[in-house]
Amino acid sequence: MKIIHTIAELRATLDAERSAGRRIGFVPTMGALHGGHGQLISTASESSDCVVVSIYVNPLQFAPDEDLDTYPRMLEADSEVAERAGAEFVFVPSDGEMYPHENWSTVSLRVVTEPWEGASRPSHFDGVATVVTKLFNIVGECAAFFGEKDFQQLAMIRRMASDLNMLVEVIGVPTVREDDGLAMSSRNLRLTAEHRAQAPIVNRALRAGATVIDEGERDPAAVEATIRQVLATAPAAAPPDYVAVVDAASLRTPDVVDGEIRLLTAVRFGDVRLIDNIGVTVS
Repeated sequence: MKIIHTIAELRATLDAERSAGRRIGFVPTMGALHGGHGQLISTASESSDCVVVSIYVNPLQFAPDEDLDTYPRMLEADSEVAERAGAEFVFVPSDGEMYPHENWSTVSLRVVTEPWEGASRPSHFDGVATVVTKLFNIVGECAAFFGEKDFQQLAMIRRMASDLNMLVEVIGVPTVREDDGLAMSSRNLRLTAEHRAQAPIVNRALRAGATVIDEGERDPAAVEATIRQVLATAPAAAPPDYVAVVDAASLRTPDVVDGEIRLLTAVRFGDVRLIDNIGVTVS
């Protein structure tokens, strides 16, 4: 596996791979790789001839009061995870390489990103959309793999790639979980022992919402209330930033629960903010 630090070298390398007839799989990350990232990389490896993983902590998607400075950076360990999972190249640009001058251009998708995470973190999705657009332009034609844990982000990137006619096939990969149901996340490393013990309540609450749907509940507000009631049983959990019952395609709350539905939530344990979601099909 080769580590690449410059845009020019990565472009030349991947152009040569494509010229040889190889399909490129791309997994963008911010590092602190865990089993969920490993699953993304191995899934990309199964359906691609060559896999490149980017590791870049993008400052544009962090608000001033968020955890940019404390976000874990562990390139040696990350490189080992990427190599074991099947990556051939790891792209690790500096801030100066990605943003050599003041960034005047921003990519924004208001309809998909205004609610839920967008309301809680107003600048976040513009930063994500902008850096992902840059990475897609750097990598070129490829299949890009994203986890369903960040479902609103996945929906945004799918729509962005379609709207802007990008030469990228965006592929969602199911959330990878710990044995107790907690969605794997880089931020889990920062949970205290007490908070880690209670954090699986997030998934249990969403599953409780799915259960009442399976039992026949069709009122989104009632499903949301069930999720909130379960979350409230964890003493260390702050009141959720949001709980949402949404159509999986539009990310809007339907009048009646029907079709492909996503249950979404974001919950803080101390200074660690966890997001999760699950899908429910109603026919």
